[in-house]
Amino acid sequence: MENRKRERIIEAGMALLLVITLLAAGQSGKIPVVKSQEIQVQADSGKENESKEKGNTENTDSETTGTEKNSGDTGKNESGSDMESVAVAASAAQYPIMGKSDVSVQEMVDYFNRSGRTYPAAALAAGGADSIETFCQIYYEEATAEGVRPEVAYVQAMKETGFLQYGGDASIEQYNFAGIGTTGNGVPGNSYADVRTGILAQVQHLKAYATTEPLNEACVDERYEYVKKAAAPYVQWLGQQENPQGTGWATGKNYGYDIVEMIKKMREGSET
Repeated sequence: MENRKRERIIEAGMALLLVITLLAAGQSGKIPVVKSQEIQVQADSGKENESKEKGNTENTDSETTGTEKNSGDTGKNESGSDMESVAVAASAAQYPIMGKSDVSVQEMVDYFNRSGRTYPAAALAAGGADSIETFCQIYYEEATAEGVRPEVAYVQAMKETGFLQYGGDASIEQYNFAGIGTTGNGVPGNSYADVRTGILAQVQHLKAYATTEPLNEACVDERYEYVKKAAAPYVQWLGQQENPQGTGWATGKNYGYDIVEMIKKMREGSET
């Protein structure tokens, strides 16, 4: 019994000595001392890097169809499952393209009127929209029919056309309100039979970027099949520079963020 006690005392002493040695080494910098919080941060950072590397690999699988200036369409990809997974983890501050809206037609009308621009009634009446009220009503109807938030499509059109004043490669007679198909260097982009068809094409193009859900109406967007589905579920991601996969509607910096800021001003009733 006495011998066993001595052995236990010796073992305890050796263990204590080992602990003291390790602590001393840690203080001297020979052994890295990692706190539990630092471990968690390192783990999270590893996951983030892994996610980024995976995203970069997936980007190389996209087939680019052209050098569009105002459209970031990519090759056929109907699944969009990878981007939907990313979307789930996105910040709540992001503005969804799809969903119900509490913005009214009158708010849309008021937003245009506050811009100080004159509604081009003569040009758009031939396409079925003789007033800004009718124009906004069509946007509301077609966007709602496809499940797209009306204010998103409408404000995007205001940004793309300079509040229906145009001046770029596309002309107002094309009823193309979002630069679909424009590639720069004078290429005018797509044309549509009337205002409603042009608006629906834009709405369907937005839906293609936002979700994998099928269209509710007959497809009038000739470029629908080229969009990588669900690549931009949020307005902010419509800009290629801000999109996690580098795809999107337009190449301009902060393109989607500019639209969100305009929506905010419309909601607040402030100047454009």
